[in-house]
This record gives sequence, C-alpha cells and structure tokens, in this order.
Amino acid sequence: MVQAYILIQTEVGKSASVTEAVSGISGVTLAEDVTGPYDCIARVEAPTVDDLGKLVIARIQEVPGITRTLTCTVVHV
Repeated sequence: MVQAYILIQTEVGKSASVTEAVSGISGVTLAEDVTGPYDCIARVEAPTVDDLGKLVIARIQEVPGITRTLTCTVVHV
C-alpha cells in the first residue's frame, strides 16, 4: 500500500468545503483544515504509485475550489 500526504491550496473562502469534499473521496483516510501556505492536508492510500497518481489527478484535483496540490509520498527508511 502506498501512502501520501496531499497538501492542498484552495480559493479564498473555500477551505472548509474543499476539506469536506476531499474527505468523502475513496482512498482518503483523513482530511483536515490547516493554517499556513496550505489550506487542507489529506492523507491518502492506494495500492500502487500509479493508482495514487490517478487518485490525485482524477479525483482530488477535480474538487471545485482547489487551486494547487503537492503530493508528499510516505517513505519508510
């Protein structure tokens, strides 16, 4: 299982609705509003790196109000 944190920037005033929408997407295990340069952080998991990419591009980035995402894949060293 591949896990990652998705850092999400939103349009002004859209943080709460984006976080709610993202939290309902299959593969998202946690989504929370945060302060700082990003407005929401989501923890996601997928069977493969390719599936993770599809989740981010086809599902998360399609949520209305998202302006930018940054994917940080979890590694175990």
